[in-house]
Amino acid sequence: MGRKQTGGPRPARDWRRGLRYAAYSVASLAAVVGALVAYNRVDQQLAENPRFRLAGSLEEGGESAALRIHGANYTPRDRITRVFGDDFGRSIYLMPLAERRRSLLELDWVRDATVSRLWPDRLQVVIVERKPVAFVQLPSAGGGPSSQIALIDEEGVILVPPPRARFTLPVISGIRREQSLEMRRQRVSVALQLVEELGDLAGQLSEIDVGDPENVRVVKAMEGQAVALTLGNRNFLPRLRNFLNHYPEIHRRLPNAAHFDLRLDDRITASGEGGRSG
Repeated sequence: MGRKQTGGPRPARDWRRGLRYAAYSVASLAAVVGALVAYNRVDQQLAENPRFRLAGSLEEGGESAALRIHGANYTPRDRITRVFGDDFGRSIYLMPLAERRRSLLELDWVRDATVSRLWPDRLQVVIVERKPVAFVQLPSAGGGPSSQIALIDEEGVILVPPPRARFTLPVISGIRREQSLEMRRQRVSVALQLVEELGDLAGQLSEIDVGDPENVRVVKAMEGQAVALTLGNRNFLPRLRNFLNHYPEIHRRLPNAAHFDLRLDDRITASGEGGRSG
């Protein structure tokens, strides 16, 4: 039997196939190089073209029209503007958005922030501010007798009171700057729990001391004098109501008593008077 012929010489077919692959490779490489060249040109254009530069400067004072700030009611706008001090006069394309956002989050009133480019030459900053829940009496530096009044939010972040702003909030003591954020948060949580449980009666308290969260103390005006009440860590409302119900008799018997321990639900102890009431 004779051999069956299968076509032309194989080396010729392999050569043509290799040539096609080489042509495809060259075309693909040319496309990649072209894309890189185009990208570099666009990148250079965005970085150097004056029309993409953020107008204004820190020396101008106030807010630049090219920097739009939303949501900043209590955060000083000049502090927000200073975060972008290095960006004025430069292309907004070069601005590191994540880094600027981190800097904004370091401002005490800023709970969250978003920074966006508004092409061709503007920036938009959206601020979500913290919500204060109480005033806090902070001991003065060096342990002096005076104290500083600040605000605090539910996360334990201490806030500088904004000028001309008015808040109707409880006053907390027993919190210090040097405490950890978690420790301050825990103390604020205890104070808010007490305020919620007392309802309208909480508005009659002049101070809530959470220096010891297990033994909360409050100060309330009674018969023209301030009395300190130790409430413990639970049953705040029934303990305070019990004291208020018995106070006329207590005051008649112990008119000079100014400190009362209410932690035992069946009795009221007057400190410094050597007696027991209720």
